[in-house]
Amino acid sequence: MTKQQKVMGFSALVVYGGSILAANWLIRNVGTQALPDGTHLLPVGFGLMAPSGSYAAGVTFVARDIVQRTIGRRAAVAAVVVGTILSVLVDPRLALASGSAFFFSEMVDLGVYTPLERRNFALAVLLSGVAGSIVDSVIFLGVAGIPLAVALPGLLLAKLWIQLLATPVAAWLREQVPEAR
Repeated sequence: MTKQQKVMGFSALVVYGGSILAANWLIRNVGTQALPDGTHLLPVGFGLMAPSGSYAAGVTFVARDIVQRTIGRRAAVAAVVVGTILSVLVDPRLALASGSAFFFSEMVDLGVYTPLERRNFALAVLLSGVAGSIVDSVIFLGVAGIPLAVALPGLLLAKLWIQLLATPVAAWLREQVPEAR
């Protein structure tokens, strides 16, 4: 592994783990509207509201793909574990919801991203991000006790915005940093 791959991989790893923690902190602390359970919401477009951690959660899917490409799947799993453990300090229920959601979305990612990434990296990032977002969002909201009807459409839209913005960046990064073997 080259120095550039290590720097890129570990930078993405920090972004990945930090995004998990940031998403949970934002949900409890930032937003234009608060639900009775303490979930804070932000507008995400088209009249939809989403938990305020949505944008940070959307970043995790692209960061995960870069981590997998540069330093491997084990590092991606380690980031989920660390991010989830740190999230316990924010809210134990959100930490359980995050850990569960990331575990299952990681399984979806293995089924979507891994087989596609060698043929079309940008498409793999986008499709795995969309599929992972759906699984992640439904599980996260359900375990966290956040009403699906209130938050799911906006949460999916927010994550889609981030993935659409980040996919070209991920494709550019792929050209800059070859896969570690």
